[in-house]
Amino acid sequence: MHMADALVNTQVALAADVVAVALLGVAGYKINREKQMDTGKVPLMGVLGAFVFAAQMINFTIPGTGSSGHIIGGILLAAFLGPWSAFLTLSSVIIIQCLVFADGGLLALGSNIINMGAMSTLIAYPLVFRPIMAHRQSVGRLVAASVIASIVGIELGACGVTLETKLSGITSLPASTFLSLMTGIHLFIGLGEGLATAAILSFVAKSRPELILDYGVSNETGTRRSMKKVLLWFGLTAAVLGGGLAFFASEYPDGLEWSIQQLSGTTELETEFPDAVSAGAESIQQTTAVMPDYANSLSGILGAAMVVILVWVFTSLIMGGKHSSK
Repeated sequence: MHMADALVNTQVALAADVVAVALLGVAGYKINREKQMDTGKVPLMGVLGAFVFAAQMINFTIPGTGSSGHIIGGILLAAFLGPWSAFLTLSSVIIIQCLVFADGGLLALGSNIINMGAMSTLIAYPLVFRPIMAHRQSVGRLVAASVIASIVGIELGACGVTLETKLSGITSLPASTFLSLMTGIHLFIGLGEGLATAAILSFVAKSRPELILDYGVSNETGTRRSMKKVLLWFGLTAAVLGGGLAFFASEYPDGLEWSIQQLSGTTELETEFPDAVSAGAESIQQTTAVMPDYANSLSGILGAAMVVILVWVFTSLIMGGKHSSK
């Protein structure tokens, strides 16, 4: 669902950038107020971010549509980290994807952070996942919460994309038709993400239930105990996904590209409103994107490592160079 710069005009893009930066500022404030940042949460944020980066590289085919989808990972991250830490982590993934791999436009970066990051971690998780889990904790309820919240989060993101293109005046994408295509195809993508999220959380619920924040098991001490095995598992899985399995990803266009193709006959649009800002953003991204389109065979592993580093940088800045609140 990564938006290209051609889908937003400068005014809409800059407004989205302001909102995204404000949300990141709130995330920093919330994280800085936490009392347990010295107990292993920062490494967990980094490794889970690497895992989500690698997992996003694997597009799964949606049968009978000629389209594909990939997980966003917001609900998964929030279930382990809480909404604001998850938002910061997922934003780090999106930033690395944009700057290093040209996955999503630089001008549209704020829109992508909102559509993929905020909609899942800050809206779908607290307003859908948590209420479902509030009454009784069970694996069945965990599966239901994962699937429903994933669908809601990704559908909200699809609506966000449609609204931003509408506000930008993109004439080649009539809003009503574009909305129906986006919400229709992303319903299936959300279902796929929900099932994947449910599978991972159900596995963790059986072996380390205290890691899942809303599973009804006290995580004051247990969540951060013996974290090495958890970090190692997610780290190795990220390496396998990014280093090998990504080559088996579907070659079909993703849900956004497919929707654009249905309306315009191509998966990529030309910029309808070129200006100095959009040209400058494109120039900057061409300079920073040293591995465009994940062309390097080590893209998955290198990208995952970069996410870990960026999460560490962000949290170091937030905590004043210390990962604890003493």
